[in-house]
Amino acid sequence: MAGRIPQSFIDDLLERLDIVEVVDRRVKLKKTGKNYSARCPFHEEKTPSFSVSPDKQFYYCFGCGAGGNALGFVMDYENLGFPEAVESLAASLGLQVPREQGSQTPEAARREQQQKSLYGLLEQAADYYRQQLRQHPQKQRAVDYLKGRGLTGEIARAFDLGFAPPGWDNLLKALGQDEETSARLLQGGMLVENEQGRVYDRFRDRIIFPIRDQRGRVIAFGGRVLGDDKPKYLNSPETPIFHKGRELYGFYQALQANRKLERILVVEGYMDVIALAQHGISYAVATLGTATSSDHLQRIYRRCPEVIFCFDGDEAGRKAAFRALESALPALEDGRQARFLFLPEGEDPDSLVRSLGRESFEELLGTARPLEDFLFDAVGEGIDTHSLDGRARLARQALPYVRQLPEGVLRELMMQELARRTGLELASLMRLESAAPKPAEKAAPAPLTEDHPAPPAQQSPAEIPPRPRQRTAGQQYRVGGDGLAQGAIALILHKPAIAAGVDPDMLSVLDGEDSQLLRELIELVQRRPESNTGMLLGHWYGTGEGELLNRLAGQERLIPTEGIDSQFHDILDVLLRRIPHQSQLARQVDKLKGTNYADVSEIEKQRLRELLQEKRQRDAQRNRRET
Repeated sequence: MAGRIPQSFIDDLLERLDIVEVVDRRVKLKKTGKNYSARCPFHEEKTPSFSVSPDKQFYYCFGCGAGGNALGFVMDYENLGFPEAVESLAASLGLQVPREQGSQTPEAARREQQQKSLYGLLEQAADYYRQQLRQHPQKQRAVDYLKGRGLTGEIARAFDLGFAPPGWDNLLKALGQDEETSARLLQGGMLVENEQGRVYDRFRDRIIFPIRDQRGRVIAFGGRVLGDDKPKYLNSPETPIFHKGRELYGFYQALQANRKLERILVVEGYMDVIALAQHGISYAVATLGTATSSDHLQRIYRRCPEVIFCFDGDEAGRKAAFRALESALPALEDGRQARFLFLPEGEDPDSLVRSLGRESFEELLGTARPLEDFLFDAVGEGIDTHSLDGRARLARQALPYVRQLPEGVLRELMMQELARRTGLELASLMRLESAAPKPAEKAAPAPLTEDHPAPPAQQSPAEIPPRPRQRTAGQQYRVGGDGLAQGAIALILHKPAIAAGVDPDMLSVLDGEDSQLLRELIELVQRRPESNTGMLLGHWYGTGEGELLNRLAGQERLIPTEGIDSQFHDILDVLLRRIPHQSQLARQVDKLKGTNYADVSEIEKQRLRELLQEKRQRDAQRNRRET
């Protein structure tokens, strides 16, 4: 059914649910004090660090940082989208999920319907290609190619391999029965329209590799040529449901084959993924013509603690590896690991696993280089570390990269290793690190071919109701922010009742996104006094504010055990004492609106002149900084 799920229903659903019951049905919990604990289902660990709070209706893993409410847990654990998770939880309570038929604009409703029809149409295309591999008169060329690569019929079925026969319009004739369907095939990247207006099949005389998202839906295709056409490998273009910079080929199959992933092996090609899976290595994925991105890494680390990047040992392979390293650094929270395996010249994972077998190949994976070795060797290449100047240069070049690591044990260990390699005292390095500039911002990786444009920003799920001040799709809530306001937010998440007696209007004079979010949080708690942590997280789910709230909710260890109310009001007092001058100016101008200027006292005129002068000085200073 089309339409958004009302926010009021989501709030009520989270109020009725017991997160302990929701989690315990999927992961066996053990009572530990006032909370419940278990081994985290999202990363491998030997001792339980996964905690569920019945009071807050919130879960958090102190090992990998995963956290959220019952809705977020079901989405991550069962690999469901937002609306599907709501439907699942509502069904467990015998509730029917309502939809706001009038809440969507016609344009939003049209986009949602287009996406749904695209998923169905691409599944039909995958079925068509599978049928051609079994029935087409020229299927033997494709079958011989796959057999020549050592693939069995079983693995071909597991990855839904197909065959696009020769000819310009086979798929168009099979599925494009009318103009509307043909237009959707064009939008889904299955057809191409040339400058003369001729429309024809994108994939012709190729082995077809359907690309599925984490939920198993066909979102795109890859094709390997059987004849002499170029390029050898061809991917679908960017479409409303396919963005190369976020998707990984084989990730869905890896999730299906491994209830608990211990590691992911990132390789470069479809055939590498499939050959490895055939030999029992079912945890390989491949990027889709782009460099490994931060989006890729965040998706992987939510599922497992270790990534092994597999690249050719030549110069191009090492450059690609270093780009992957740069993407990995910000995601390497404690408990996560990245390693790098460089293959001998002329070899790839496909050929190696067929010649070595599973056991020997996995022994080879065990020799993959830790990230710290690869990083320090790469940035120190050509530097004579036997000289004082060389060691100083190594420190200066390595520090900007170490600085990208999240605060934690790994970052400290990296600093210790750099101190060992340079012979500098750790305290000296720490002083240098605090002043070191970050590496220059890099543009998105250049597309490898004309068919590989840079991915657009990620779009939020259409079913999530709009929020106040909601950011553009994919925009991240800024790092840093107002520490005081965030501290007050964290205290409310820990104990919502402390916001009951606060007048939110008095916060309207405060500037900044965090202060605005604090005010909205207080207003919500006062509208719904029964709010708990899980409900508050659910209200902002899918937005940049939600990401911040989720992170702050996980900082329970930083919350005082006593005096929460007084600390909260102390923070508010400090916030209000530092009201920006521009707010004073706005109030002064409001006061004078509608007043005859001749009736304004000289004192008020002078105060207005002073405020305007202060504003001009601050604006000038800001302009100088920006230029």
